Formats: sequence, structure tokens, C-alpha cells
Amino acid sequence: MCGLVAVVQPGRVPDRALLARMAAAIAHRGPDDEGQFVAEGIGMHHRRLSIIDIAGGHQPMSADGVVIVFNGELYNYLELRRDLQAQGHVFTTRSDTEVLLRMYLQHGPQCFSQLDGMFALVLYDARQRVCIAARDPFGIKPLYWWRGAGRIAFASEIKALLRDPAVARELDPVALEDYLGLQYVLGERTLFAGISKLQPAHYQVVDVDTLTVRNVRYWQADYADAGAGDAESAAEEVRALLDASVMRQMRSDVPVGAYLSGGLDSSLVCALAVDHAGAPFRSFTGAFREGPSFDESGHALTLARHVGAQADLLWIDEADWIEEMPRLAWQMDEPAAGPGLFPQFMVSRAAAGKVKVCLGGQGGDEIFGGYARYLIGALEQALIDAMGGREPGPGELTLGELERGLGTLGPYRSLLRRSWAQGIDAPAHLRYLRLVDRSDAAEQILSPSMRERLAHSSLPERFEQLFEQAGDCSHLKRMLHADLVSSLPALLQVEDRVSMAVSLESRVPLLGVELVEAVARLPDSVLLAGGQLKALMRRAAAPLLPSSILNRSDKMGFPVPLQRWARGASRNFVRDVLLCRRARERGIFDPAAIERLIDNEAEFGRALWGALQLELWHQTMIDPATV
Repeated sequence: MCGLVAVVQPGRVPDRALLARMAAAIAHRGPDDEGQFVAEGIGMHHRRLSIIDIAGGHQPMSADGVVIVFNGELYNYLELRRDLQAQGHVFTTRSDTEVLLRMYLQHGPQCFSQLDGMFALVLYDARQRVCIAARDPFGIKPLYWWRGAGRIAFASEIKALLRDPAVARELDPVALEDYLGLQYVLGERTLFAGISKLQPAHYQVVDVDTLTVRNVRYWQADYADAGAGDAESAAEEVRALLDASVMRQMRSDVPVGAYLSGGLDSSLVCALAVDHAGAPFRSFTGAFREGPSFDESGHALTLARHVGAQADLLWIDEADWIEEMPRLAWQMDEPAAGPGLFPQFMVSRAAAGKVKVCLGGQGGDEIFGGYARYLIGALEQALIDAMGGREPGPGELTLGELERGLGTLGPYRSLLRRSWAQGIDAPAHLRYLRLVDRSDAAEQILSPSMRERLAHSSLPERFEQLFEQAGDCSHLKRMLHADLVSSLPALLQVEDRVSMAVSLESRVPLLGVELVEAVARLPDSVLLAGGQLKALMRRAAAPLLPSSILNRSDKMGFPVPLQRWARGASRNFVRDVLLCRRARERGIFDPAAIERLIDNEAEFGRALWGALQLELWHQTMIDPATV
């Protein structure tokens, strides 16, 4: 795991000092080594966190007219290396970076679809005078770009781009609409006007002499309905693919551990990792002392004992929150999707003192159908079909099957009332947008001018474009795909930032292309069999996990006692952030409504968190003269 910056500047040699200043902003991503390359039209700087081939993996790396800087890991690099050697390539290092470089020399940009890993890269091909930037299929590793002043700049984090004096720090008003509605930003936009994300599963080709840009999507999951399927065979296939993914992601020249919440996803990853560990394996868990609603450590310790992992438990307190939140606003670059950011950072910091790589369970909900909104959406569609006289086809979920899962929806009555009050005969994309939209809570604290603006937001139209990308498949598959390409990358941004802030590499074995493609082909009746969320994953995990973990119905999602803190010792901190002069002058929130929210928000609400994040972002990334 590393950090990179690159500048394409036709007819000029990019400024070495500027490249170094930009890279210094992300030194936390790579404290072990750094290097720089410049030539006419192109400059690169790399900061390295050494994981594989510690002595031989220095970057930038070059061969046969191609220079590369690379952030991430290739988990199938050993298999790719053998194939390349059979085709005549001679290696001078043991690094996965050289494998990636030679994959490009052999296959060109078509190599990206053959990589199993997490990656963001920039390479310069002097033979064709092009610069190519690429990002992994799920957006595990970040890559941002900006165009202006006769150049294009790339960086692993936005704060590096902001070190360039030509880059303005301005709010994108359309992105703000997204954040207020979803608590993340759709598509390639960021909250910074003019700064874009390179989309997951895409590469970008830049002509070094003309700055002509071409974007190419190199991978997309195929969610086409596959008809009837056998649940037991599917579970066996998934278990084998998961085991292979974890095995490959255990490859490292430094110690590896795992995050462990006690939920299904992290427990399954930890159990498989212990099987492949050649030494005692450590798990890392965080919890709060504010009561059982904020403490899952009992489940995590149960799993650790069951699989023989050495359990590290961290108790997190309110003082940590007050101290770290401003720093985390800087680390994140943009407001984060959910308060779990804070405990994830605290656990990452604790883990970084013991290991250099940590495996996590991110992605399980989006792949296997773990959110209650999937069950609600599937139920809506089944009702629409039944009222229209349409009989379920092979592999589709029936009303009777979905009825068995209705008990799961008890805690979501308010969401159901809000969604169904508008009718269930709306277009499919609007029905799903209602289930993910958080603007109702935001509207209660917005200023009148911002409420008016949000009322005319273009979010529904842009969300429709995203929702329809899945093609001809079931409503459930469209929901899964929408999350895979929108909310999941936002969660992965958190995963990346909280780990890299402490120079820890975070890996996510559930996000393997082969696994995602296999699950995407399975029918809905296998994914949510019996109306049970993650039914297929539970079946696959059954031989590995204790029943108390396998059958949990109280998974928490790392909740934070924010509302209690805001009415207690943190009250002054929260008020100082949200009710200061600059916050009032922005005109985004209604100060009187903010005061009411601080005193009255229900436990586990997200409006206070969203407002805090947005204002801390302004104070940290927009207001200062330098970042």
C-alpha cells in the first residue's frame, strides 16, 4: 500500500519540488521509501509502504520504455509471474509491481481485467507518448485527478492535489446535493469543484503531448438472471472461492491480522485466515462502554476462541472522539459515509502497533444481500408483480418466501411507512432511491434556501442513470449493483483512509472479481432463500462458524454513542463546530434546528453526524489558506 502523485504537462518538465510537496501531503501512506521520475511532459512521485519484496520493490519502476507508480497489491502476482516467465519475461525483483509492469508490456491496457487485487496506478508509456491511470474494479484504492493550468494531475488523496497552488478549493454544489441526500457523492464528482475521482473498473488514457483524455471501462459484473439454481452447490462454490481469496490475500512479507466485529462477514474472513496463517493469528476488535447497544465484543471474543485467534480488544471513549475528529476530517479529504469511521480508525491505530496488514469483511452486504432494504425492495417488486397478475419465474423470489423474512423488518417500520406512503407503483429507481435517501433527516436542519435547492436536486435523474447500468436483471440485482458502484466505494474510502492514516494496509477478501461474478450469476431465490438476508453466505459459512455468530439477528454495524456524547461532555465541542460564526455564515444549516438536533436526535440517527462531518470538512479543507 502506498501513495502516488503524477503530473502530465505537455512541452514542459514538471516541477520536481512541486511533485515532492504534493507527495509529502500523503507521506503517511508510504513512510518506508520514496522515489521520483521526471521527463518532458511527465512527472511522478511515489511514497512506499513496503509489504512484498521489501528490498526490491522501489518505485517508480521502469522497463522497456514504460515507467509505473502503483498503490495496492496484486494477489495473483505469483501466478501471473509464472505465466509471464513462460512467455520469456525475465524478472529482476520479487515484487508485484514488476509483475504489473510486465503485464502491461505483454498485454497493454487489457491486462487490467486479468488482475486480482486492489490497485490504483499511473504509468507512462514513452513508446506511445501516453500516460495511463487505472483503478481496481471496486474502488478499493483511491485515485483522483484535476485538470487546469495546462496540465493534468493525479494523486492518491485530494490533499496532495491541493498542494498545487493552481488547484482551487471550492465546493461543488451538485456534489453537495448528493451528500445531503445520500451522505456520499455519486459518480466521478467529489465535493471539490474541478477535482474528480477516477471511477472503479476504469482506466484513463492521456496523450502526453495534447492532453487529450479517453476513459475506458474494462470490467462490469454481469447480473443477468440465471434461472433456477441449487443452493447447496452454490454454497460450496462460494466457500471454495472465499477460501482461495483469503489464501491469496494472506501473501505478505510482513505480519497479517484481521479486523473482527463479531458479525458474519468479519468472522468468516477471520476463520478462513486462521486456517492459512503460519503463525499465531491476531484479531482486532473495538467497543464502547456505553452499554450493550454499543458493544459487540462478546461475539468477537467468542469467534476468536472458536478459531484459535489471539484477540486484541480496544475500549474506545469520548475523549478519543473529541481529539481525533478534526484530524480524521483532514485524513478523509471528504465527509465520510457513517460514524463507523471513528471506531474503525481507533482499531486500525491499535492494529498498526502489532501488524502491518489487516483483513476485513467489507463488501459482504453488497454482494450477498445483507441490508434490510434489499428485502423491502424485493417485497415491493413481488407485490407489484402479483397485483399485475405476473407469476414468479424460475429462480425468482415468491411472496410466500419473502413473507418468512418479514420479522427482520420490525426495526424498519419508519422506513417502510415513509417509502410506502408515496406508493409502490413508482419507477424502480425511485423506489430504491427512497430506501437509501437520507434527505428527510437533513431537511429538518437545513436553511430555507438549502431546502429549496434540495427540492430541485438533479439526484433522481443521475441515480436513474446509475440504477439502469445493471441491464436486464431482477430488481434485487439492480439494487445490489447500484450499491456496488455507489455506496460501497464510499465505504471503501473510509476503509482506505483510516488504515493508511496509521500506515496500515487493509485488505478486503470478499471483494474478489471471481467471487463477485459467481454470486452475481446466482438467482434471487438462492441469495435470499426463505426471505433471509445473506442466506447464501450463511449456508457457505455454516461449517466454519459457531451458531451464535451464524444466526445473529442483532448485528450493529459499529454504532457510535454520538447522541449521548453530544448531550454530555462533547456538547461544547459539537456546538463549537456547528454553531460557530463561519458555520452560520455558510447558510447551509438552520442554527435553531441544529440546537434542537443536538438535544433531541434519536439514538443511531445520522443527521447530526452528517452535519458535523460537512462542517468539519469546510473548516479543515476549505477555510484554511493551506492544507
